[in-house]
Amino acid sequence: MSEARIIDGKAFAADLRGRIGVAVHRLKTEKGLVPGLAVVIVGEDPASQLYVKNKGEQSRMAGLHSVTHTLPAETTQEQLLRLVNQLNHDPAIHGILVQLPLPKHIDSNAVLAAIDPDKDVDGFHIVNAGRLAVGLPALVPCTPLGCLMLLKDVIGELRGLHAVVVGRSNIVGKPMAQLLLQADCTVTVAHSRTVDIAETCRDADILIAAVGRPEMVRGDWIKEGAVVIDVGINRVPSADPEKAAQGKTRVVGDVAFEEAKAVAGAITPVPGGVGPMTIACLLLNTVTAACRSRGLPLPEELV
Repeated sequence: MSEARIIDGKAFAADLRGRIGVAVHRLKTEKGLVPGLAVVIVGEDPASQLYVKNKGEQSRMAGLHSVTHTLPAETTQEQLLRLVNQLNHDPAIHGILVQLPLPKHIDSNAVLAAIDPDKDVDGFHIVNAGRLAVGLPALVPCTPLGCLMLLKDVIGELRGLHAVVVGRSNIVGKPMAQLLLQADCTVTVAHSRTVDIAETCRDADILIAAVGRPEMVRGDWIKEGAVVIDVGINRVPSADPEKAAQGKTRVVGDVAFEEAKAVAGAITPVPGGVGPMTIACLLLNTVTAACRSRGLPLPEELV
């Protein structure tokens, strides 16, 4: 069997951002609607700062109205909730994202619950989780949405396929399972308490790995020809002993990539697979929220 097709999430995300840009231009010129995204960051976590910077740049490049609120680490929960409430009532803002993690003195659940569900472009609000579970229109968490788009691009019709989701987090595992159920897959959710997890994975036509454990899913866990989506982003010591001794690291997924690509039909690399889809889907969710706020259908470029 030949090696797996490498799923280029970076190229797919770039194409999606291009289509979003066209759709946003049409909404501006034909409907007078400018989708607006507000990102709130509290404190100075370097990874969060970089992520927020990228979100802002990509939002502006796609033509969105982009606002970033950078608050000091000592911001109180009351102050943050006051800002969220202001954004909830701002007609120019259609999407609100509060960057996690928040400082320890702030209750993240309380802040996420305060966001208007119709502006919750991260898709984390309990109302959106409920809407997704019962099949109502919902804003869906960005990473699972990106995974589903990649799967449909590679496979086409997903109906009847057996999908195994490894991981049951509220951010990826559970919403991923709901999306696959809506696509008429037979879905198994595997986790740390699953008996013989390797055997469960071997039965999958679609295998989604989202556990946050470096290279946990081995090549012999994968059915020949299966499509593997690796959501994991893990930093491990460099493969070069000298570099590792200097504290240098490399990024790997939850799947042992070299083993897996010899068996799978298609697989996402890490980096360059699922990661780039997350911000692209954030922009898509913002456009979706803006259209729904005016009772408009999603532009044809994005359907």
